[in-house]
Amino acid sequence: MVEDRHVIETLGKVRVVIENGEITEVGESEMKYCPMFHAMHKVDELNEEFIRKNIQFRIDDFGMCTPERIIEMDDLVTVGISEILKTNMEKGNIDCVVGACDGAGTLLMTNPRVVQGVGGRVSGLVSTTPIPEVIKKLEDRDCIILNPKTAELNQLEGLKIALEKGYKNIAITILPSPMVEEIRKYPVDDDVNVYIFVAHTTGAKAQEVEMLFENADIVTACASKAIDEYADKHKPYYYGVKVPIFCASEEGRRFLDVRLEKINKPLTTNNYPRNKDDAPHKLL
Repeated sequence: MVEDRHVIETLGKVRVVIENGEITEVGESEMKYCPMFHAMHKVDELNEEFIRKNIQFRIDDFGMCTPERIIEMDDLVTVGISEILKTNMEKGNIDCVVGACDGAGTLLMTNPRVVQGVGGRVSGLVSTTPIPEVIKKLEDRDCIILNPKTAELNQLEGLKIALEKGYKNIAITILPSPMVEEIRKYPVDDDVNVYIFVAHTTGAKAQEVEMLFENADIVTACASKAIDEYADKHKPYYYGVKVPIFCASEEGRRFLDVRLEKINKPLTTNNYPRNKDDAPHKLL
């Protein structure tokens, strides 16, 4: 059994395995074009060669899934989940983020630059194993690791720790799963607010997407066909053309607008039909 093993999903829900700092598995992308990667890297097709190069760049550049992992970073894009969280934590709207980090698993963060560093350049984390050096860096910056011995991924348990620590405005980043509804239904005191940010939605099914919009505050579009169809029908507020970020609640819209105001961008819109001239394809 490999003791150092990290599984992520990225670039069209491609499964990538990294063991002992080496890429040992790269799946095939059903999504062939992503406007974000086209804009950043001028790539027209998400083939295995590009995916492998991109993951290797992340390993070399900021130590993803290795002991060299950099955990504090500046903004990567103008508007993403980590940028929204970072800005709202700086503004005092959020006092704790329950997130997930390669090499550490579920963790609680109170430092805005750590929130950005942990989440800004990593795709969907499916599983991970402990990296002591990464855990120490995080703990030195006042992060609380759910389970340093196993690097367990469990956002509901992370919420429970945040409540035990007395945090009142708790944001949770999570991938699509039934746990989103469990978190929303978890009992909290009247003076506690729990905000749910759902990312990596490519491949989510229609029924699951309905559940996400009923329970979350912000949902990223990624390359989800079901979210695309849901948005066209229900017309939620959003920001972005290539890969929109949708507001599933008024609180989600408030958080998004705080970020947009900081970077002097127009606020959320509900203009429909949306411009889909440069959208990911194919949608999954």
